[in-house]
Amino acid sequence: MTTRSAPDRLLSVLAAFDHEHPALSLTDISRRAGLTLTTAHRLVGALTAWGALERDESGTYHVGLRLWEVAALAPRALALRQVALPYLEDLYEATHENVQLAVRDGSEVVYIEWISGRSAVGVHIRVGARWPLHVTGVGLALLAYGDPDLQEEYCARPLASYTPHTITDPSRLRRVLAEVRRSGVAVSDRQVTEDALSVAAPVRGPDGTLVAAVSVVVPQDGAQVPTLIPAVRLAARGISRALGWQPEGSRP
Repeated sequence: MTTRSAPDRLLSVLAAFDHEHPALSLTDISRRAGLTLTTAHRLVGALTAWGALERDESGTYHVGLRLWEVAALAPRALALRQVALPYLEDLYEATHENVQLAVRDGSEVVYIEWISGRSAVGVHIRVGARWPLHVTGVGLALLAYGDPDLQEEYCARPLASYTPHTITDPSRLRRVLAEVRRSGVAVSDRQVTEDALSVAAPVRGPDGTLVAAVSVVVPQDGAQVPTLIPAVRLAARGISRALGWQPEGSRP
């Protein structure tokens, strides 16, 4: 049996927490981390003393503010959020729907900013949430403009399904990605829930490479899609320009 290193055991304690398990007992942490109760108790104690974990009155553990403070320093998310926020706010004011900003991490999309509409459709999204690339608008935009090798590797793997509308056929996914590249926008229709669809557009960095995607989530009837596309494109282009990107034809 391979002996797990101390850093590996420590990280396994933190990895025990996710959006479905934000609060855990010591026994839960031990089980989910694959550690003995004694080892889990020792590591949890160290993490709690440092502030990475917090223990409430019932003895349940939560992720601590100290860990949030450190995570907020991640340069890819921090700088991007600061630049993008004014454009996200403008997009929200124009639509009064849920507005999202996301980046790619491997085969998943990670949401780094989210503005929620008061009466907008409910979504299973929050800052830090992860979803497979093929099921969301931002994910389709990130995948469509990603490296061709990434696309082929992704299409070759099993595609997770969440509703009857989720894309699970690789050939269909390839066609959808080609259409995203042709139109410059991605529409994900009822792939995560039956009551919502999203419209997304890619965000580019100074050298033109893809760095993120922005989207609006609306009720699934799709009536607003034609009017949302220009607004989402405008927000994505504004963020890209603020990051230093210059479209072809506008460069000196």
